[in-house]
Amino acid sequence: MLSIATQELLINEEIRDKEIRLIGADGEQLGIMSTKEALKISAEKDLDLVKIAPQAQPPVCRIMDYGKYRFEQTKREKEAKKNQKVIDVKEIRLSLNIDTNDFNTKVNHAVKFLKAGNKVKVSLRFRGREMAHSELGKASLEKFADACSEFGIVAKEPKLEGRSMVLFLSAKPLK
Repeated sequence: MLSIATQELLINEEIRDKEIRLIGADGEQLGIMSTKEALKISAEKDLDLVKIAPQAQPPVCRIMDYGKYRFEQTKREKEAKKNQKVIDVKEIRLSLNIDTNDFNTKVNHAVKFLKAGNKVKVSLRFRGREMAHSELGKASLEKFADACSEFGIVAKEPKLEGRSMVLFLSAKPLK
């Protein structure tokens, strides 16, 4: 979907409709009239005639300074984009027989990601005969979630997908 600033609106002579509903520069309704009359009125005020609602019957046009309108629209969109927060999904991989220090290091990484406001995908890969012990993998992931519980909550419970079990953590909402 295109935003209004990038989507080209029809202005002045580009408007081909026989009659239009006209709105003045200060927002008052000027009624239904021919396109020629509306162009004449907008030229007198040294402004542009802009088709703002082409799907309406008859189409709605407005008298405005089109350059200023486009500038303000792009400025608003940039401001909205600047205020957006992009949430990344960071992945941490574990194995079934992980050592205590390795486990703690991975927990610290997860906590760092959660503090930054990112989501964390914790995946545990089963190799060979480990597939027969998926309950140990689930216990390991739940232990990991407990270790991170101060900074994050479980977004998706541990789930077996093929040869790996996946758990999603998301940052706790700020109070």
